[in-house]
Amino acid sequence: MTTTAQAPSVAILLCTHNGQQFLPEQLDSIARQTHVHWTVWASDDNSTDTTREILEHYRATWGADKLKILSGPCAGSSANFLSLVCNSDISADYFSYADQDDIWEPHKLARSIVHLASTSPAIPALYASRTMLIDNAGHEMGLSGLRTRPPSFKNALVQNIAGGNTMVFNKAARDVLLSGGAKVRVVVHDWWTYMAVSGAGGVVINDPAPSLKYRQHEGNQIGSNHGLAARIVRAIRLLQGGFRQWTDINMNALPAIESHLTPENRQAFRQFCAIRAAPLVPRLIGLFRSGIYRQTTLDNLGLYLAAALNRL
Repeated sequence: MTTTAQAPSVAILLCTHNGQQFLPEQLDSIARQTHVHWTVWASDDNSTDTTREILEHYRATWGADKLKILSGPCAGSSANFLSLVCNSDISADYFSYADQDDIWEPHKLARSIVHLASTSPAIPALYASRTMLIDNAGHEMGLSGLRTRPPSFKNALVQNIAGGNTMVFNKAARDVLLSGGAKVRVVVHDWWTYMAVSGAGGVVINDPAPSLKYRQHEGNQIGSNHGLAARIVRAIRLLQGGFRQWTDINMNALPAIESHLTPENRQAFRQFCAIRAAPLVPRLIGLFRSGIYRQTTLDNLGLYLAAALNRL
C-alpha cells in the first residue's frame, strides 16, 4: 500500500485593527485558497469597531482549528506581526503574513509553497511577489513594479523590496526571526524579514506574478512604494534625515541576529556601519567599493546623495 505525504501546513499571521470595512473580503479570499492546510492566527490590536465580532463569526463558521484569535501588543502593526511570528505556540511548515484589507488570489499559498519547496528545509527561504493594486472599491490600478536586480543582504541594508502582505517563509527563516525576538525595534516587519533571511544566507524569491490584490486607501500604514509620488516622498524623507533614522534603527536591530549572519554578510554589516561613520570622501569611496546597492539607477543616485549629505 502506498502512502501520500501530508500536505504542508501554513500558519497565516493576520494582524487587525479597526478593519471591519474590508476584513470579510480578505477572510473570504483566504477561505478560497486551493491549498487548504492552513490556520489563521489573528492578532487584534484593541479594535473599537466590529473587527473582533467579525473574527469571532468566522471562527464559529470555520471552526476553532482554522481561526485562532489573540490580543495584540497595541504598539503598531509591525510589533503585532512580530508578536505572532515569535509566538512559540504557533507551529507550521510555512508562515504567511496577511494584511486585513487585501484580497488573496486563490493560488497564493499553493504557488508560494511550490517555490519554497525547491529549497532545502534547513536553509531559510522567503517568497514574495508582485501585487495588483486596487482602489477602495476594488477597481484594478495596475501592477506593482518589477525588481531589476537580484535580492541580497547588500540590497536589504538600504532597501526593502518585498511587500510583507505577499511574504511566505519556511521554518528555518522563522527560526532566524525568533532569535531576534518580538521586542526588537524595527522600521517595518517586512524589511526586517528581508534583512534577516538574506543576511542568514537564505534564499529570497521574488515572483513576477501577483499573488494578491493590494488595496490602496487612506488607511494604509505604508501603501505602494511605486510611482512618481512615492519617489517624491522618498526624496523628501532623505533630505529631512528620515532615511538615516531608518538606517539607525536597522543597524541597531541587526546585532540581535548577528550570530545567524553568514561570515560574508557579517563583514558587510560591519563595513556598512564603518562607512556611515566615515568622513565624506572615505564614505563615498567605501560605499562604492562595498557593493551595497538599491534596485534602480535613480535609487542608487539617491543612495549616493544620502551618503554625500551624511544622511546614510
